[in-house]
Amino acid sequence: MTARLVLATTNVGKVAELRDILTGLDVELLDAGAVDLPDVEETGETFAANAVLKATACAAAVGLPCVADDSGLAVDVLDGAPGVYSARYAGPQRDDDANLQLVLERTAGEEAPTARFVCAAALALPDGTVEVVEGIMEGTIVRPPRGTNGFGYDPIFQPRGHDLTSAEMAPADKHAISHRGKAFRTLRPRIAALLAGPSSQG
Repeated sequence: MTARLVLATTNVGKVAELRDILTGLDVELLDAGAVDLPDVEETGETFAANAVLKATACAAAVGLPCVADDSGLAVDVLDGAPGVYSARYAGPQRDDDANLQLVLERTAGEEAPTARFVCAAALALPDGTVEVVEGIMEGTIVRPPRGTNGFGYDPIFQPRGHDLTSAEMAPADKHAISHRGKAFRTLRPRIAALLAGPSSQG
């Protein structure tokens, strides 16, 4: 029987990206529309803690292996902020443009402040087994915002060694170097190995 794996996110762009990264695995990938995902409060102090919270809550609720991630922007001159608060940096309304503008405001006067995107990806099985990995993309904050691809802070983030912002890059080029791409490519063989066991069938 083919193992089933839940992609524990309601972000359709993220689901499409994860399906691409995980293509070729002998796994049936289920998105949020196929299961009743629990609403998990992200109370962790690290990306890894939040990813594990979401993945384990999903696995316990639906009785199937689940993958989840938590990611965000860490700016050095802001002591790592916005960090785990990236999605709600400017307030609970989770407005991408307001978050981005607040980062620009708080780094005003700084010359190309260094920053990184961080992604922690977690795989949780119903038996309590958890695997978590991390991917990082280094770069700098640029102004004014450039590009219309991507989302979040992509228009003000220029990956190291590249002339384009994340929002100016073609999606495939961005995924090849992105924090999320790195994390899930690292997790991929672990998913294959763990889902080969009898506990994976839920």
